[in-house]
Amino acid sequence: MSVAHTQVTPQAGGPCGDDDCGIREVLDRIGDKWTVLVVMELSKGVRRFRELHRAIPGISQRMLTLTTRRLCRDGLAERTAYPTIPPQVEYHLTPMGRSLAEAVRQLADWSREHKDGMQEARARWDAEHPDEG
Repeated sequence: MSVAHTQVTPQAGGPCGDDDCGIREVLDRIGDKWTVLVVMELSKGVRRFRELHRAIPGISQRMLTLTTRRLCRDGLAERTAYPTIPPQVEYHLTPMGRSLAEAVRQLADWSREHKDGMQEARARWDAEHPDEG
C-alpha cells in the first residue's frame, strides 16, 4: 500500500445495500486503533505532527502519516502547514471530529462502567464451557 493510499479495501462477498456499505466503511475507519488514539489526542487541542508521534506509543511515523491523511480526507481533522524551515504541520479536529471524540469518550465511559461485569460473565462462561473458552 502506498503512503497516498487512503481508501478502505472493499469487502469480499458481493454488493450490499447503500446504507450497509456506508456504515461498514465508516465503522472500519473509526474502529481502527490508530484512528481512535489520534482522535483522542487531537481532542485535547491542536497538535503538531511530532507531538502526536510522541504522544501515541507504538505508532510509526508512516502509520501516523496515513492516519492523519485519512482523518483529513474524511473531514474529521484539518491540517495546516506553515512555510518554515523545517516545515511545521499542525492538526486539529473539525466539528465532526469533535463529535466522534465525544462518542469515543462515551464508549470508554461505558467500557469502564461494565468491564467488571464482562469479566465476571467471561469467568462464568469459561467455567460452564471449558472447551469453548
